[in-house]
Amino acid sequence: MLQTDVLIAGGGPCGLMLANELGRRNIRCLLVDPKPGTAFNPQANATQARTMEHFRRLGFAQEIRSMGLPPDHPTDIAYLTRFAGTELARLRLPTAAAAPQAIKAMSGSWSAAELPHRVSQKFVEVKLREQVQRLPSVDVRYGCLLKSFADTGPHVEAVVQAVDDGEPVAVQATYLVGADGARSFVRKQLGIAWGGDTGFKRKFMGGKMLAVYLKAPDFYARNANDRAWMYVVVNPQLRAFIMSVDGVSEFAFHIQMADDAATEALTEADARRLFSLAYGQDIEIEILSMATWLAGHALVAESFQRGRIFLGGDAVHLFTPTGGLGYNTAVEDAVNLGWKLAAVLKRQAPAALLDSYELERRPLAVRNTGYARQFADSIGLFDAAPELEDASPEGALARSAASDYLNGHVRREFNIPGVTFGGRYDGSPIIVADGTSAPPDAPNTYVPSACPGGRPPHAWLTDGRSLYDTFHFEWTLLVLGEDAPDTRAFEQAALTLGLDLRVVPHAAAELAALYEAPLALIRPDQIVAWRGHETSQAAAVLAQATAQR
Repeated sequence: MLQTDVLIAGGGPCGLMLANELGRRNIRCLLVDPKPGTAFNPQANATQARTMEHFRRLGFAQEIRSMGLPPDHPTDIAYLTRFAGTELARLRLPTAAAAPQAIKAMSGSWSAAELPHRVSQKFVEVKLREQVQRLPSVDVRYGCLLKSFADTGPHVEAVVQAVDDGEPVAVQATYLVGADGARSFVRKQLGIAWGGDTGFKRKFMGGKMLAVYLKAPDFYARNANDRAWMYVVVNPQLRAFIMSVDGVSEFAFHIQMADDAATEALTEADARRLFSLAYGQDIEIEILSMATWLAGHALVAESFQRGRIFLGGDAVHLFTPTGGLGYNTAVEDAVNLGWKLAAVLKRQAPAALLDSYELERRPLAVRNTGYARQFADSIGLFDAAPELEDASPEGALARSAASDYLNGHVRREFNIPGVTFGGRYDGSPIIVADGTSAPPDAPNTYVPSACPGGRPPHAWLTDGRSLYDTFHFEWTLLVLGEDAPDTRAFEQAALTLGLDLRVVPHAAAELAALYEAPLALIRPDQIVAWRGHETSQAAAVLAQATAQR
């Protein structure tokens, strides 16, 4: 029998990120996925700034930023009558090459260690797998299927098997995590139902969609519009979007299909015809893969845990992909669960700590699926006037009206610091509240706040480093200002509890003002667990933050 601490079913972003979090803490993991390897199709294409901050925490954000589009390729989002038609709206954004300097010039809502990056999930998975395979405590097995499992009380007993009819292997794990996608075998076996809403019908991002991964070598050469990362077609005849995968010739193309379309009978010839319609002229393409999918979900599982079994990623939340929130929410599931599993397995915290995973992450999944639904409504319920493409005064008026609306929409959907940074764990039993209230949650604005339960306010230090670069991988006690309190009570309490706590002093008065306190306790997932002015309750604070009282 193979023994491990954590059995992870699923080798997508959630499973691979969880394996990274656990492996870096020397926790034994076995990750299985029936696919032969990481994703072939582009899938998600936008890594949000908060996800990039977590990649920075793990040390490979710059490697991720070097992947996908060429460094000087625009990352703009453009709305047009056709891909090579008349431009209606555009949001201009920094290139990958410009991002490191651009982020240092930003403040307020966009004060962050990292900007977003436009990179296909297929590239991200390669990097996550590469990182995880450097960790000696992690065993990664693609082409291997979870066949069965049972929570016996003291542990989980499971059977895994190579998909090419290999011999079944019995596995005994302390915990099982189902990160096995929307059709999760683990969730179905547990009998956990979806909650929320589905089946939304819209002119766009609601109902049947055709996805085509393709090569179009002439896409840019025959397009007079400025380059962009994402192009969205809005016209009375069709609705579609395309994202550049490599900045040269590979693209992910999606087009809305009619509800009564026989999508199962679509051929490559149909895909070529539809692409030419969306482009605005006949253009040669090479189809790498094609499939249909359903848009119009805002679903969250009714439970994220049963005993020793946990669920994360698409196994517990399904999004319409507006705003690019699904993959990024999945990564944060893994970040949240990873340090908690490690703390329990290392006997630094009781098993009760794991109860906080669902308490913290499920409300965030409900929040984020709700925001994605709002963005889908904003673009999907917009009516393109019949005369939009006409070369007439009426057509010009229609394009002007569409431009006004779409320039507002693109900022509502893609300039979303509040969604990106504003997720909070208010009410969590392991957050030590201080009686203050966080700023209102709004998608397009974010007010940095050290109110316990949220992301720590970010700042650039005078030596050019991000404040986050000074945080410890485990627990950090920020000591801010020149007259900060003595921290020995925290250090002794951490030693008693077996916690890896590092005291990080910063004398700058600006940081003390930003945090509105001289002390702030930062969790391993870079969430403010507590802030205060004195240390008399240090032992109680650390005990609550690790579910020991």
